[in-house]
Amino acid sequence: MRSKKDKVVAVLPAAGLGMRFGQDRNKPFYPLLGRPLIIWPLQTLQETEEITEILPVLKEEDLATCAELIDEYGISKVRRIVPGGKERQDSVYNAIREADEDTSLILVHDGARPLIERALVSRAIQELISLCDSESGIDGVVPGVPVKDTIKEIRSQKSGVKSQETESGGEIIVEKTLNRGLLRAVQTPQVFCFQKLMNSYKKAMAEGYYATDDAALLERYGGRIKIIMGSYNNIKITTPEDIFIAEAMLKGG
Repeated sequence: MRSKKDKVVAVLPAAGLGMRFGQDRNKPFYPLLGRPLIIWPLQTLQETEEITEILPVLKEEDLATCAELIDEYGISKVRRIVPGGKERQDSVYNAIREADEDTSLILVHDGARPLIERALVSRAIQELISLCDSESGIDGVVPGVPVKDTIKEIRSQKSGVKSQETESGGEIIVEKTLNRGLLRAVQTPQVFCFQKLMNSYKKAMAEGYYATDDAALLERYGGRIKIIMGSYNNIKITTPEDIFIAEAMLKGG
């Protein structure tokens, strides 16, 4: 069994374009109750005892600003900031390649999820520490919450094709209603055995395969992922309205 002294590296991708956010400054630096958005998760990761090092990932033009903020807020676990890539997956891959060879676990947390609680970060890490070298075959632990709404799979009537995008002017038809009892809305932080994640990334990048989260890469190459209970407060800041929601949660909590 692994020990609590294992090296756990946290990757914080925050290099996205944030097109839906649409503000006059880059989303990682937008103020949330007086602090830049990216500082909230950075401080939580800083305060999490199990985490050894933090690797923020930002756009090239944001590196200097991020470095100034890290110094200002005393985020000592950040020893290097990684330039982002074209897609989120490219950015995370850039970061995990910077991790030292003696890294045991990689934790990936979205920079746009500022309300992450330290208890959830620790629980995800400790859960995987107890499983990574066991006979369970578990390669990663991710938080998720039960879906509250009814979820329907759709298709375009015009093309008859299931797709994330529908043709302009075409009617959207329900294909089937999914059993929400079997569904989870997955969040971050996601924690993985380092070598398993690295191997999955190498295979995916060689194939040119892109997924919407890191767990999906391990799933594709035979990895087993355990779901633990996340938090409905662990929202992702995608639009300006989400800032108001986050502020209300923080003030109410």
